[in-house]
Amino acid sequence: MTTARYKARFIPSLDQVDAGEWDALANPPGLAAEEAEGERYNPFISSAFLLALERSKSVGARTGWTPLYTLLDDPEGRLVAAAPSYVKMHSMGEYVFDFGWAQAYENAGGRYYPKIQVAVPFTPATGRRLLVARHAPEGARESLIAALRALRQAAEASSLHVTFGTKAETRALEAAGFAPRVGEQFHFLNENYRDFDDFLAALSSRKRKTIKRERRDALGDDLSIDLLRGADIKPEHWDRFFAFYMDTGARKWGRPYLTREFFHQIGATMAERVLLVMARRGDEHIAGAINFLGDDAIYGRNWGALEERPFLHFEVCYYQAIEYAIRHGYKRVEAGAQGEHKLARGYRPAPTRSAHDFADARLRTAVDEFLSREKVAIDEAVADYEAGLPFRRDGAAESG
Repeated sequence: MTTARYKARFIPSLDQVDAGEWDALANPPGLAAEEAEGERYNPFISSAFLLALERSKSVGARTGWTPLYTLLDDPEGRLVAAAPSYVKMHSMGEYVFDFGWAQAYENAGGRYYPKIQVAVPFTPATGRRLLVARHAPEGARESLIAALRALRQAAEASSLHVTFGTKAETRALEAAGFAPRVGEQFHFLNENYRDFDDFLAALSSRKRKTIKRERRDALGDDLSIDLLRGADIKPEHWDRFFAFYMDTGARKWGRPYLTREFFHQIGATMAERVLLVMARRGDEHIAGAINFLGDDAIYGRNWGALEERPFLHFEVCYYQAIEYAIRHGYKRVEAGAQGEHKLARGYRPAPTRSAHDFADARLRTAVDEFLSREKVAIDEAVADYEAGLPFRRDGAAESG
């Protein structure tokens, strides 16, 4: 596809793009905090992460996530914009649920799949999706959106979905005619706490005591926590964590998304952006969680355990991440999708955004009606969440 100023191309692998060129778009250096919308470096849109998914066969035709990255070149052949786009034959691994749309459309005689997904597979974390160079001339983002629509048409896809994008991107997509959708997650916000006890002091007395008890009972007298990052993460740690991941994934989803090779790949290329939280009894790790590190946030992704123990999930996934964020100055912790139980543990509701484009105007009309009703329900739910937060109402910290 060619516009007056740009040429679009679609490639099946990031191996066909210079990693430095991609990363300059994905995580341009020197972003101001406001421009970055809360994350100056997002590990999930880095070439290392996306290539790890490819090279490990975690994405591909076999899994129903077929990469077809969208690239935009200027007249001099310089890469000025890109998007992580995939051809999807199902709606699994997205965390923005459109199963109902698919069923309704197919019941009406339409064909919902294939569709185009602009996202990071299996990763419900907000980040840039329309990767436009800071030096790009005006109109580059609009041309990238047009290229994505051209991809939808060429693939004979029913729809185009840009999920977990930034606020600015969602506004641009809405201006281009996409249907905006808002969801919610639960994030810990670091209010410049001095330490974990300072955070606890901001909570109501009852919640503070509950968290102290949960942390005490989770580890008891026989467990300790290892925090592993970078070169401290050895192959045996990845082996053990993969066993945790497979056990949890098999019980929850039937088929875990990520292969063992994926963890080898990220261990080789981006281990400094990984924090493994591992619970150990003696010389044996029995549970663990993997976190990815941005410049401003910690992103909890997967967890698993080989034995049941009360509150161990909360300790390994939530409290250790909060403590690490406070100690190292991260502004927030994102612990993945869903989970209202996070609210009682100091997390707050936070919006997520997506935008959706449809080939069939009738489907678009039906989705618009659904989204208008959904937004009312989400607004009401968020108001209830805010009213029930465990923080002290007078805003003052309290010891004890």
